[in-house]
Amino acid sequence: MRYTVDGAAREPVYLQLYRQLREDIVSGVYPFGSKLPSKRLLAGELGISLVTVEHALLILCDEGYIGTRERSGCYVTYRAGDGFVASPLSSGRARRHMPHGEGAADALPFSVLARTMRRVISEYADEILTKSPGSGSMQLRRAIAAYLARSRGMNVLPQQIVIGSGAEYLYGLVVQMLGRDRVFGLEDPCYEKIPAVFRAHGATFEMLAMGEEGITTDALQQSRADVLHVTPYHSYPSGVTATASKRREYIAFAAARRGYLIEDDFDSEFTVSAKMEDTLYALDTEGRVIYMNTFTKTVAPSVRVGYMVLPASLLPLFEERVGFYSFTVPSFEQTVLAELLDSGDFERHINRRRRQKRREQSK
Repeated sequence: MRYTVDGAAREPVYLQLYRQLREDIVSGVYPFGSKLPSKRLLAGELGISLVTVEHALLILCDEGYIGTRERSGCYVTYRAGDGFVASPLSSGRARRHMPHGEGAADALPFSVLARTMRRVISEYADEILTKSPGSGSMQLRRAIAAYLARSRGMNVLPQQIVIGSGAEYLYGLVVQMLGRDRVFGLEDPCYEKIPAVFRAHGATFEMLAMGEEGITTDALQQSRADVLHVTPYHSYPSGVTATASKRREYIAFAAARRGYLIEDDFDSEFTVSAKMEDTLYALDTEGRVIYMNTFTKTVAPSVRVGYMVLPASLLPLFEERVGFYSFTVPSFEQTVLAELLDSGDFERHINRRRRQKRREQSK
């Protein structure tokens, strides 16, 4: 067996094994329907515990690369090319979640937020009264870029990040940037405000039927859309999390039509999986994904601050078509968010809530 792990590396051993197995699945070493090596074989060959191997396999199962058969082992459910999983194996990926703007139970503890606000008022004084640049303060954009690299495997420059007053505002910027001559494909069903925003901006859009793994292949093939707006993690109200196959199908769709994906990553931080789902942005190699997220669920429902990450190739178009807008988020709020990210308070909160959710799910 050619797998290797390094116990002295910064990355946990289970993630090292997960990444190697995932690469072999995606590249076809283990094709659709094939059986993976047993847990005992992997543990024995690598000199690691069964628990460590099970941890790696659980992540693959959560993400839809594999499924399990009782008393038989793990089998590959990822199928390249046709973009859907036609297997009786199931990992129960359809889950309910709170709509956009709700979820106060997940909010950052008020004591942490208040302490950070007091520190910002004390230390930044006149800086928080100055006007912010059009795409947001460089301090917050740097903090977000560092956070995305640590937590999501997304290596982006601060200049690629645009801050705005919530996701709905950013949807409008994307429509104006890409142009109303585009046809946008939206999940059906989806959060009700998404089509409302596209309609308000005069965009042409189609509603594409959702299946158990994401937008159905038939709907994608029959659509005229060249831009897809998708929520790969916990789409609302269906509760569907796109499988690994479907995520790569979305990327292939955008490449084939020379279009783009708008990835709405709302709520993904609170996954109960041992590892956060791969973002479309991290999987994409052609610069066709516009990534979006907000602090509404992770900090507080009243914090109407979102951000998007643009492919570098779209930055000139963004500046040309919408770069003239004045900024919509006060400098004070931006500085508070930057301090939460830089201090580690934000990630400690995320990790604490994920542990709590895992305990609740196991009861």
